[in-house]
Amino acid sequence: MADEDLTPVARFLYEAGTLKATKRTGWWMAGVKDPESVAEHSWRTSLIASVIAAMEGADPARAALLAVWHDTGETRTGDVNHLGKKYSGGEADPRHIVADQVAGMPATVAEAVTRIIAAYEARETPEAVCARDADKLECMLQGIEYRSQGYENAQRWIDNSRGRIVTPSGQALADAVLATGSLDWLRAALGEGQS
Repeated sequence: MADEDLTPVARFLYEAGTLKATKRTGWWMAGVKDPESVAEHSWRTSLIASVIAAMEGADPARAALLAVWHDTGETRTGDVNHLGKKYSGGEADPRHIVADQVAGMPATVAEAVTRIIAAYEARETPEAVCARDADKLECMLQGIEYRSQGYENAQRWIDNSRGRIVTPSGQALADAVLATGSLDWLRAALGEGQS
């Protein structure tokens, strides 16, 4: 592979970097002034996917891989929120976007990336289902964090996300998240409230 032209891969890596600055626009409707980026969302989604997959007996690494790639098409479309999709003709098919993104890449890389996106979108494997649940659970977590910062309208995202989680482990984890304060981890780490 070292003798192949890797320029298209290099271009894609720069393109993927734009997700660090691409804001998740749905949060603006909840009043959040500076919402998380798509890259920030995808990072925590991949961690959550590995946890849910482990709990479900699926492959945590595969679930994390699917989750970290799940929004890469947003380099081309931006993060179009659900209301925006109503007016833009719906959602662009991520499989078509990835075909454009991998054009010119070495076949082994292009095929691998295409398979990752296709697997996530098909949601036919346990890992893909876990990755999708992780996407919803991450949104729910972020909503709880925004609500704790005073953005009361985030409750809609919390409720909608919770209602879309389908795996038993994802549902149980969502319930645990709802029963846990967003700074309980810090109190526990500091040994506060323990006798």
